[in-house]
Amino acid sequence: MNSKFQDHIANRLNEPILSCYSVSGGDISRAYKIDTPNKSYFLKINNADNALSMFQSEAYGLQLIQNTNTIKVPTVLFCDGFQDTFFLIMEYIESKSPSNHDLKVLGTKLAELHQNTSDVFGLKEDNFIGSLSQSNKQSTSWVDFYAKERLLPQLQLTRQKGLLSANECPSENIMTERLEELFFNVKPSMLHGDLWSGNYLISTNGIPYLIDPAIYYGHHEVDIAMTKLFGGFGDSFYKAHSEYFPVTTETRARIEIYQLYYLLVHLNLFGKSYYNSVKSILIKYF
Repeated sequence: MNSKFQDHIANRLNEPILSCYSVSGGDISRAYKIDTPNKSYFLKINNADNALSMFQSEAYGLQLIQNTNTIKVPTVLFCDGFQDTFFLIMEYIESKSPSNHDLKVLGTKLAELHQNTSDVFGLKEDNFIGSLSQSNKQSTSWVDFYAKERLLPQLQLTRQKGLLSANECPSENIMTERLEELFFNVKPSMLHGDLWSGNYLISTNGIPYLIDPAIYYGHHEVDIAMTKLFGGFGDSFYKAHSEYFPVTTETRARIEIYQLYYLLVHLNLFGKSYYNSVKSILIKYF
């Protein structure tokens, strides 16, 4: 981070910066912890053309979650640009490794978030999943929304990138017919939308926080599916959540189909290493 940019951040905070150093913050943006005489802040910076839109969507999603008064999120101070660099600043949450009890609380708080509902699936605004655009065109049909706003756009992008052939991608009709067999009585829940292990924090006093949302209203099992994609959150988490949203006989199949969206996103972002996982789900269900 150059000195002019750091001076700009100090001016925006109206505080001198005592230290600024790199921390882990995901695959898309660079992340820093900023210490001032009064408190610490979390800074994300990115030079991509769509970075300001990404940060604005992130701030909007965090605010929507905060408005539910269920699970905590870091308070956003501001997002802006300086020269060719865009940034987002929020409060810094000092975190620790989660205990089984912490994961139980996380499961309960996530379920409370999922109890926030809507008349429609989707969201009034589009946003991002990673650095990819995520369309949230609202619909009263979960089958239509998941097919047209989630799977089909990612499948189309895989074909454009030469990652899947047309023959490997199901048609909209086939996809819709299969989804109708598995998707029923789904009510819109507010979702985090990208809930892997890097997108929650347990503060040092045991309070769970969500970060980096890709928020919209959808089936609560979508968030559960993402938590299970790369290792899972532990039995205490799932048991706590299931007390609010019981698991059904169709849950396992739906979980895999919901994971297909995230695997397609990873295929489009990171390449062929995700091809076999995508292909196996496509063959199994479509």
